[in-house]
Amino acid sequence: MEYGEFLAGKSQDTRYSGFEPSWMPDFLFDFQEMLVEWATLKGRSAIFADCGLGKTPIQLVWAENVVRHTNGSVLILTPLAVAAQTIREAEKFGVEAHRSLDGTIKPGINIANYERLHHFDPNDVEGVVCDESSILKAFDGVTRAAITEFMRTRPYRLLCTATAAPNDYVELGTSSEAIGELGYMDMLSRFFKNDQNSANPNRLWSGGAQWRFKGHAETPFWRWVCSWARAMRRPSDAGFEDGEFILPELVQRAHVIEARTLKEGMLFATPAVGLQEQREERRRTIKERCEKVAELVTDTGEAAICWCHLNEEGDRITRLIPDAIQVSGKDPDDEKEEKFLAFSSGEARVLVTKPVIGAWGMNWQHCHHMTFFPSHSFEQYYQGVRRCWRFGQTQEVVVDCISSDGERRVLANLQRKATAADEMLSNLIGFMNDADALVQPNPFTSKAEAPPWL
Repeated sequence: MEYGEFLAGKSQDTRYSGFEPSWMPDFLFDFQEMLVEWATLKGRSAIFADCGLGKTPIQLVWAENVVRHTNGSVLILTPLAVAAQTIREAEKFGVEAHRSLDGTIKPGINIANYERLHHFDPNDVEGVVCDESSILKAFDGVTRAAITEFMRTRPYRLLCTATAAPNDYVELGTSSEAIGELGYMDMLSRFFKNDQNSANPNRLWSGGAQWRFKGHAETPFWRWVCSWARAMRRPSDAGFEDGEFILPELVQRAHVIEARTLKEGMLFATPAVGLQEQREERRRTIKERCEKVAELVTDTGEAAICWCHLNEEGDRITRLIPDAIQVSGKDPDDEKEEKFLAFSSGEARVLVTKPVIGAWGMNWQHCHHMTFFPSHSFEQYYQGVRRCWRFGQTQEVVVDCISSDGERRVLANLQRKATAADEMLSNLIGFMNDADALVQPNPFTSKAEAPPWL
């Protein structure tokens, strides 16, 4: 091998392993066609498009092109209850897709929940789609490891999510690893360093080390991410008209309730410091916060979602609001889907559930009111809000955020993460639109010459 060929083989910028799409249906918007074409040509890629921009039709068309090109099958993995919704979307768009519950793969497109991944054999499919792929961000998560291993040898892979890395840039490494780009640790060692000069990934999550860009590494990092991912908050981010994708107003209202019971030994309320005090504050104010939710939701006659985090919160809210149904973790998967469908169809007026159960992938544009107990997870808050505030919503969406006076630090941290997430997407979109960063047919143009003394 020539040295130039060796260097070219190390490049991450020109790796296209896909094919020209053979099917581009007319139900796609222009920006969706662009994303499908790019992802199909790329072969293994990620689409970080905001909620409501049509990731479901994008991944269905991508999967159908893989099926036609390989004469094989594609598996689309989704969160709980989203599989049934994806089947309905496929029927609406005239795309043939099959729901698989037991690991059986039929010719064409197959759809299953992440919880059933262990039933499937990766050798039965040519392509894999991870819907709401932010599930990969937990570095040491069992689910992430299983998904990454399942996808490792598949020639065609697609990740789709609106929140690729809501907490830190380095979470992009898990997505990169899943599609066969740089591994998580390789990414860290190439672009980042920390105060302790340690490559131990566990320090990242324990707070022991703060990762930051190496000198002059920030621009190469974003160019590298743009070589395998596309990001979009709105069609105009890629030069298209926003048109129908301009959303109505989002109204976020803060309600600070006063705790009826003070912390033991205290004469007046003080901000909760640290997770332990914040959890104690949350449990001590359950009654007051749930009563506020009931006050805001009970007599409106409008559809509403009440997001909670504790089982006791969900149980109490359901008792206080007569026409509410609760989807809890103890419910069987089939029962969860039935309750979600009842809310989607309007059979149930008020839905009570946790973000970890229902905040990903569902389309509830018929609802424009929700209540939220804030937590440190920006991703849960953002995804929960976007179940309603998305393309197809015709009315302003009202989010009532209810907290106690002692949870001010939680709200401040949530705002900090929101700012960081917006900065990340802005950087990614900026470099995505930089033609010099994306078009590098041959980055090694100078021929190396051996020194005369050799």
